[in-house]
Amino acid sequence: MTTQLGKPDAAADTLTGGPRRRRVGAGARRGAPLPLLLPALAGLAFLLLPLIALLVRAPWRSLPDQLTSPEVWQALQLSLVTATAATAVSLVLGVPLAWLLARTDFPGRGFVRALVTLPLVLPPVVGGVALLLALGRNGVVGQWLDSWFGITLPFTTAGVVVAEAFVAMPFLVISVEGTLRSADPRYEEAAATLGASRFTAFRRVTLPLIAPGIAAGSVLAWARALGEFGATITFAGNFPGRTQTMPLAVYLALQSDPAAAIALSLVLLIVSIAVLAGLRDRWMTAAS
Repeated sequence: MTTQLGKPDAAADTLTGGPRRRRVGAGARRGAPLPLLLPALAGLAFLLLPLIALLVRAPWRSLPDQLTSPEVWQALQLSLVTATAATAVSLVLGVPLAWLLARTDFPGRGFVRALVTLPLVLPPVVGGVALLLALGRNGVVGQWLDSWFGITLPFTTAGVVVAEAFVAMPFLVISVEGTLRSADPRYEEAAATLGASRFTAFRRVTLPLIAPGIAAGSVLAWARALGEFGATITFAGNFPGRTQTMPLAVYLALQSDPAAAIALSLVLLIVSIAVLAGLRDRWMTAAS
């Protein structure tokens, strides 16, 4: 009799995906205690209030004129170009680096991983100073670039790309490395048993498997490059039409034209929302 009574419950659990477990989870989520609810709402208000204020104070009537002004358009165009170029550099250098960290064993791998993630916590201005000391005209490497090849990176558009790639590449490396670690290496081993070289297995098997992680990392790197300020202004300067990106234009416009600063800030806000929307299926769905 117990077995007969238990069968409908088992069938219902199979069809509904475990309603009992969901009921327990739903019950645990109800009735948030007041000592937790109040600071949670305060934290939410703290994060949303500045964004709401930006939307409320935005000059909506003059916004089209602000966005079509030559200065704003130059900064917008330069930001899009340099952020895309920095993402391309991050892809070319970061994907092999992520594979090295995830698929090979070598002495000091943990230390190398720590160095790769260092730009995430390093103050951007410090990163700009480090780039100047390394790639400046009198830098450790920059002096040879200047004397041998006549290449000068600081205070140029190429310098903007270098500064943005420096701060954005770790986001891509972390995303791709995590995807590589979760991918089953047996597919690569099977390709090797069929005669494929390691690089062929990476190109034909691994890359399609980790394509979602590469896409997510690329979006994060692009968004980070688009919003970079400290390393850019330190290493590349703030020259309109050449190194003045949107964050730098916002900083400069706040001193003379606040309406233009708000307009540029709205563009960056829209881009950030678009990035979150693009990563929704990868992060938010996995967390729900």
